[in-house]
Amino acid sequence: MVSDIGFARVGAVSGEADYDRLIQAVARDRDRDAFAALFDHFAPRLKAYLMRSGAAPAAADDFAQDAMLTVWRKAELFDPSRARAATWIFTIARNRRIDALRRESRPLPVPEITLDSPDPERPDDLLEARQDEGRVRVALRSLKPDQIEVIQMAFFQDLTHAEVAQSLALPLGTVKSRIRNAMIKLRDLLDQPVGEQS
Repeated sequence: MVSDIGFARVGAVSGEADYDRLIQAVARDRDRDAFAALFDHFAPRLKAYLMRSGAAPAAADDFAQDAMLTVWRKAELFDPSRARAATWIFTIARNRRIDALRRESRPLPVPEITLDSPDPERPDDLLEARQDEGRVRVALRSLKPDQIEVIQMAFFQDLTHAEVAQSLALPLGTVKSRIRNAMIKLRDLLDQPVGEQS
């Protein structure tokens, strides 16, 4: 049975929330039209993203298809309160590629050898780094969900602003504005003395 979400197969998907609903239709009804709409939208974007991250075209195609198969099989695990459809699907693809690289046991690049041994990290430096990491996490949680989404895609998934805009079906200016406003807020929060972040 085709659910009412299957409209995406014949009509335009107007925004990220529609992709969320398509995944939910797959989870709830095993809606093939909803899945086809997701596949048509995300598979080519995943392939391009994976190729930019170093995968060969054929491998990128395999990873993209594997990621979309995972979306079909595990759609019920999608939680729109934790991540938007694009973030969830791109994370699946990235993790599939990382798993494959680990299985292949590719050797890590050999670092340059220097004669000067680096100073061992001091406990104070380690503590300060942990505190800084905690402050960044707190600051990120204070952003609006739409700002967190664009920051994740632009900085953690390494997508260009244009790719973020295309993936979220938003104007490029809106994406740039959200990123700029999020970065301003993060900078303001991180410039506050420790203990004053809200």
